[in-house]
Amino acid sequence: MAEFTLELNDDQKQVKEWLHGFAADVIRPAAAEWDEREETPWPVIQEAAKVGIYSLDFYAQQFFDPTGLGIPMAMEELFWGDAGIALSIVGTGLAAVGVLANGTEEQIGTWIPQMYGDADDVKVAAFCSSEPDAGSDVASMRTRAFYDEAKDEWVLNGTKTWATNGGIANVHVVVAVVDPDIGSKGHASFIVPPDTPGLSQGQKFKKHGIRASHTAEVVLEDVRVPGHCLLGGKEKLDERLARARERAKAGGERVKNAAMATFEASRPAVGAMAVGTARAAYEVALDYAKTRSQFGRPIIDNQGIAFQLADMRTRIDAARLLVWRASWMATTGKPFTSAEGSMSKLYASETARDVTAQAIQILGGNGFTREYPVERMHRDAAIYTIFEGTSEIQRLVIARTLSGMPIR
Repeated sequence: MAEFTLELNDDQKQVKEWLHGFAADVIRPAAAEWDEREETPWPVIQEAAKVGIYSLDFYAQQFFDPTGLGIPMAMEELFWGDAGIALSIVGTGLAAVGVLANGTEEQIGTWIPQMYGDADDVKVAAFCSSEPDAGSDVASMRTRAFYDEAKDEWVLNGTKTWATNGGIANVHVVVAVVDPDIGSKGHASFIVPPDTPGLSQGQKFKKHGIRASHTAEVVLEDVRVPGHCLLGGKEKLDERLARARERAKAGGERVKNAAMATFEASRPAVGAMAVGTARAAYEVALDYAKTRSQFGRPIIDNQGIAFQLADMRTRIDAARLLVWRASWMATTGKPFTSAEGSMSKLYASETARDVTAQAIQILGGNGFTREYPVERMHRDAAIYTIFEGTSEIQRLVIARTLSGMPIR
């Protein structure tokens, strides 16, 4: 039996140090500027592409780490640098994963390279799922896809919202309803190629935090895409829809649980992002408390400050362990019998929110100004309790899993 260890291996340590160096030397010095500009940090993305961080190969290597720790380790280090810029770097990965999970080999080889471009001409991609009236309630999705058999084209109509890179992406991956009678199992994903008529950017959101990440609505008006842009192909879709209809007749709850398991597996990555932001704020607060003197001694000499820092570090380490456990379980195929994915995302996101607020308090008036980064980190941290399922949704998932009851 293999010896139990929480220590990273040599390869993981090297990757971690490399990412930390990029975050410290490239991301963090640019963070305040792009937060103020509220624009996509194209020069930083290009630098990430030059060194190999902004690429499918890099994320594939981390994803296939047999310990499951590659992705959470990478997310923590990049988001330690800055959440807004890091999300601009990793946002394309959401669309790429959608293609990898559902696409054919030909679709993967055709579209993913177009999502990233190259170091001389970087591109981004957008994953479009959320809608104005269907956030956590995926069954209420209204975007429709109709198959025009005569032309072998799919026609998409609807509005997507909260789309990272929405409207500025080279490639959009759009989730749409093809059969409204079977809930989320009646959804399918489509590639919308560059410059497709009918797709336009709607409102660009001016956000409280993660301002360097472009977030916008995507409007689809009679968007026609070739039949081969249906991820997985029509034959596979027809087979899946037929199975889902039979399952729905036998008992819809089983279908719902299968969809829930998919979301569970992706949530630890968001938890790792939150851990990175929390750790960054804690380190700023610790350094400040050691060097800031009042009444003739460093403020960390006061128990009121020292105990806060002790609690902050304890929560960060606990959050990381929950994230690592869930990531390991997902990679090794262990079932989330207690909604461990949601647990990790819930605890880490609320830790980031609370730790960044405590960091502001420790810095006092300085923490409330933009001269120090904890103000920005606190604004950024607010997103973690909202996207990829709010804290309330995570608690609902956990409670339902533990109890087996349809808690509402």
